[in-house]
Amino acid sequence: MAGSETLGEGLFSFLESVGLYDEDNPSSNPFALWKFADMLSHADEFLSGFGYTLSVSCLALLIALIFGTIGGVMATSRFKILRAYTRIYVEIFQNTPLVIQIFFLYFALPPLGIHLDVFSVGVLGVGAYHGAYVSEVVRSGILSVPKGQFEASASQGFTYTQQMRYIILPQTIKIILPPLTNQMVNLIKNTSVLLIVAGGEIMYVADSYAGDTSNYAPAYLFTALLYFIVCYPLAYFAKFYEDRLKNAHLKR
Repeated sequence: MAGSETLGEGLFSFLESVGLYDEDNPSSNPFALWKFADMLSHADEFLSGFGYTLSVSCLALLIALIFGTIGGVMATSRFKILRAYTRIYVEIFQNTPLVIQIFFLYFALPPLGIHLDVFSVGVLGVGAYHGAYVSEVVRSGILSVPKGQFEASASQGFTYTQQMRYIILPQTIKIILPPLTNQMVNLIKNTSVLLIVAGGEIMYVADSYAGDTSNYAPAYLFTALLYFIVCYPLAYFAKFYEDRLKNAHLKR
């Protein structure tokens, strides 16, 4: 905290020295430089909140991949009961707002004797929500693998589980990587819903700071920058890899 406070004080001194800040009569412009200097004096709080966001994102992504992979495989199973179970899961989570799902975990479970801290609510809620979308991505990827691959592996004596593990899923990963990366980007951004239950992530920190100081523009711009730094490279990779796959397909 001391480091960011020192930085803020240095910026205030510099702005005052060049005539851009008057302590007795500060500018009320929402984009005034002194407001950005004040926000940077609290940079440690923002970075701590962003670390919280990334922690929730990583664990939620793990849950989404587990739920999504299992759901995608079940959705292509020959057993109707497994396909029906996956369909119910996907339809419920895709057609209800994430906010309601977070509220349910946070407010409805304690009366049932299930108590989750905010971090666990975020990980499970965001993970399960995106697991439904990942399930559809995996299902589409499996169905895009030529049927001849299934027939060839079956003729070699592979069981269904072995077909999926050794033949189908390795090919599916290459196909689904771009949409899977896009889901990762959406997952990171959707952790912001934890703001509604005082989750401690970056949006909660930004909103709390903005409410206390009325420095809304600097707080939200800095928060947007932190999201952009993480999300843009992932989005760029998804587009680059998708274009590469298209070019490779056209050259065949």
